[in-house]
Amino acid sequence: MDGDVAEAVRDTLARLLATRLAPARGLDLLFAGDLADRVADFTLQGGRRGRPRLLWWSLRACGGGDPAQVDAALRAGAALELLQTCALVHDDLMDDATTRRGRPALHTAVARQYADRQPPRSAHRLGEAAAVLAGDLALAWADDVMTDLLLDAAALPPGAVQRIRDVWRTARTEMVAGQYLDVQGQATGESTLNRALRAACLKSALYSVERPLQMGAALAGAGPSATQALCRAGRCAGLAFQLRDDLDDLFADPAATGKPSGGDVREGKPTYLMAVARARAAADPAALGVLRDSLGRADLTEEGLDRVRDVLTATGTRDLVREKVERLARQALRHLAGAGLEPEPAAVLRTLLAELTGTRREAAERVGGLPFAAAFAAAGTEARR
Repeated sequence: MDGDVAEAVRDTLARLLATRLAPARGLDLLFAGDLADRVADFTLQGGRRGRPRLLWWSLRACGGGDPAQVDAALRAGAALELLQTCALVHDDLMDDATTRRGRPALHTAVARQYADRQPPRSAHRLGEAAAVLAGDLALAWADDVMTDLLLDAAALPPGAVQRIRDVWRTARTEMVAGQYLDVQGQATGESTLNRALRAACLKSALYSVERPLQMGAALAGAGPSATQALCRAGRCAGLAFQLRDDLDDLFADPAATGKPSGGDVREGKPTYLMAVARARAAADPAALGVLRDSLGRADLTEEGLDRVRDVLTATGTRDLVREKVERLARQALRHLAGAGLEPEPAAVLRTLLAELTGTRREAAERVGGLPFAAAFAAAGTEARR
């Protein structure tokens, strides 16, 4: 498990999904082919399994790893991946994104499947409806996995079941709340600094980082002090990740990010970066005009994006947000260092958080615990991901 968390979780997902696909095919082959199979394939072909990896190394860093905890961690990781499938399928629909992970988004794939049998509008509507239902199915399966885990959790540390149930309930609601704040801000153009930061916290910091770390601590039976330190580290790292992602959307090389530059600007996303830019440009009508005329314009040219970049640079927005990212990254590693964790798995956690925040490897090494090189070698191939 230490050697390759992502593969172990994928194997667990394959097994669990097989138990869901058989009944789905028994219900109706059309439903199974159009929706259930797509949900399973999307989940199995997922990304880097970041949430399960954080959960696992939190468990290990808190001293866990007995057979019951390993089984529970694998199943909890699988549930988190299915929850992420729900979020991404719905997110693509709400953003009208046509691709995901280099393949057609689910709603796009269904619409194309029926394009030659239906008028374009009908096929498009079918794709939209399919995405809503597919996301709902992924959420239902995620809840099934978590419910079964909790029913079989007699061998877990005292209090772990209730703690895990509470984290799961909280994470689901936070995911929905963050997504709503995002689409509401995009639709209305209303996004204060506090509101933008809150949306980023709910969508990335809590759901993607803090809650998986908290779940791992709960599975291990960690005490309040270690759990609180892990939660603080996760919140700082998750927020730093989202703010860096906002910066990368405009300033990073698309070849490195894997997506076109300026997507957030063209979609009118209510990011913290843009909220800071508007606040700092308030006394400059020309700069404010550039932002007002550019945000939400799907046809914005590369020259238009350059004008937005110029405003962010001239107002000091780019430097201010970059400094905030670096400060949050340092805070995350300090919280982690103060959690009293097992040194070797804690070193892997430092690596994962450094990856999230864009911190250089040397920054993780300076925080404490084992020398990075020794922990890196001891932790196996997972540390190299």
